[in-house]
Amino acid sequence: MSEHRYAVATVGARIEDFLKTILGDAGLHLKFEIHDAEPAQDDFETPDVEVKFSGQDVDLLLTNKAELLLALEHVTMEMLRMPSEDHSRIAFDANDYRLLRIEELRLSATTAAEKVKRTGVPFRFNPMNSRERRVIHLALRNEPEVRSESLGAGPARQVVVYPAGMASLPEPPPPSGRPARRSEPRRGGGPHAPRSRSARR
Repeated sequence: MSEHRYAVATVGARIEDFLKTILGDAGLHLKFEIHDAEPAQDDFETPDVEVKFSGQDVDLLLTNKAELLLALEHVTMEMLRMPSEDHSRIAFDANDYRLLRIEELRLSATTAAEKVKRTGVPFRFNPMNSRERRVIHLALRNEPEVRSESLGAGPARQVVVYPAGMASLPEPPPPSGRPARRSEPRRGGGPHAPRSRSARR
């Protein structure tokens, strides 16, 4: 993938049209600016394009750990049909949420590393998205006494911090494809089996 595939000139109009429709349908009073990102002083965040929100309802974007902001970012990437490896190329932000979140993650990584050094026990972070996992890994890259890796799959994927010489924990089993269907009557019936196929589930 080209490192400069995404730019306001190539995707800005599509993002603008999409967000105007979404925000209008939702009745949210928000403004946004789309611009090419400036080179970062570090490599914790390296987007090509940034979308910054402001306006009357901006606080709604940031409630519950910026759930709505991140959801808007995700559906916009889906609209652009961006492959997962390119998701760090576009970043949505409001009130410098991302900078504050990066600082929070860096502090959490440092705290986790100190705990692992002190106890010799691996530390598991709560599941987080790929961009936030990357911040944890980068924050610990110069810590020779610990190492970090991602474990799990999908939304449950999390970072684990280990003592440098410790083997990795086993991958958790994947979730089963089908939930157990315990509410169905057993074939052959029994003294307590429902007689009607229209029994409520």
